[in-house]
Amino acid sequence: MNTDANRISVVLVDDHAVVREGYQRLLERAEGIVVVGEAASAAEAYQIVSGALPSVVVMDISLPDVSGIEAMRRMMLREPKTKVLIFSIHDDAVFPDRAFRAGARGYVTKASAPDVLVDAVRAVANGEFFLSPDIAQTLALRSVAGDQDVMHTLSDREFEIVRLLAQGHSVRRISEMLCLNYKTVANYQSAIRQKLQVESAVDLIRVATRSGMITGANEGSE
Repeated sequence: MNTDANRISVVLVDDHAVVREGYQRLLERAEGIVVVGEAASAAEAYQIVSGALPSVVVMDISLPDVSGIEAMRRMMLREPKTKVLIFSIHDDAVFPDRAFRAGARGYVTKASAPDVLVDAVRAVANGEFFLSPDIAQTLALRSVAGDQDVMHTLSDREFEIVRLLAQGHSVRRISEMLCLNYKTVANYQSAIRQKLQVESAVDLIRVATRSGMITGANEGSE
């Protein structure tokens, strides 16, 4: 933990160095906030967060290995008191839902004004929950309209596997990334196809895109 108890220490997790640099400049211009570490992947994030024990982890969802949501879940198994603020391009309700279920304390979209991220970091560090205005509106509208997104029928593990399948990873590669048996992932894939009523990888990508899970051919482009 940062030795200065009056400062909010932050670890940034995003796979783009230029983006992390921008976040760091923004946050450190705010009084009482200091960035104590950066990570470009979930694997790097585990190591840095375990060593730095920051006040807040600002985490992107789209990482080159597992998702930020899966990374957060693993982090919190090791350090249950970790406070994670998701900062992502994804503004569909399915993502904040999954993030908060996994233990996130806040969710801010990258379309938000810069001061929103600063406010979010302060709030999460103080033990509060935080939603950027656009996400709050999205969740409110979904609540009024009713939940009709088929992605909400998936378990957390199924959701992560769908994300990786939609990115084009093979079942074998996914088993390695998630440290699961090949047959286990294959069984998950069958259950997912049944739930989503799809028969091919193309159909799966179509459903994932419609649900906002991927934003184009390369989700990592965010």
